[in-house]
Amino acid sequence: MENINYESCQMCNFEVHKSILIVVSSNDKLSDCSDTGIWFEEFAIPYSALIDNGYEVTVVSPKGGEAPIDRKSLNNKWETAQKSLQNTRQLASVDYERYDALILPGGHGPMFDLCQNETLGKIINHFSKKNKLIGAICHGPAGLLSVPDFVKGRRLTCITNEEEHYHKSENKIPFYLEDALKNLGADFVKSGIGEVNVVKDDNLITAQNYQSTELFTKMIIDWLKS
Repeated sequence: MENINYESCQMCNFEVHKSILIVVSSNDKLSDCSDTGIWFEEFAIPYSALIDNGYEVTVVSPKGGEAPIDRKSLNNKWETAQKSLQNTRQLASVDYERYDALILPGGHGPMFDLCQNETLGKIINHFSKKNKLIGAICHGPAGLLSVPDFVKGRRLTCITNEEEHYHKSENKIPFYLEDALKNLGADFVKSGIGEVNVVKDDNLITAQNYQSTELFTKMIIDWLKS
């Protein structure tokens, strides 16, 4: 059963509902072939908050079906969120124009399968033109690389080069996401390793790391309620 948030339309005197599209990675391997997946709390906290606030949430991935979770991040307290990743819809099949917000959680996966995804690029272009909310956290902003013109001049953040080194990931990733966004002309905003950092630029909300997930989620909910 879909979870729906109904809000009164002051102009039209009828009720409308907001629908949220969460795009997760299907990739489960790093460059050195070690296991990876979604960093679970970056998905589970926003997903759970959106459901609790009554929004309709659809979870999709490039391949559809079960989406991988990074085992180092797995937490069983979010059982409903975990179940929602067991049978995701295929990204290319979704009617993205009906959604009001797009969220891109992290984990290293987006660095491999969302960074140049043509369908995701179309979705971001649509959301940009319609001034719909786009939220991305940690490695999730890799999905923004699919639309270089969208990145140029935008204030944003993501996992930093220093954090990749801190987590000893530099030899497991195809590129540094911070550098890739800067090379496209992003106005990059960073804090220290593990510090909470969420950046809002018009309809774009980005967060630096998993430590920022709670604030990232709050800012998304605040936007949807405004």
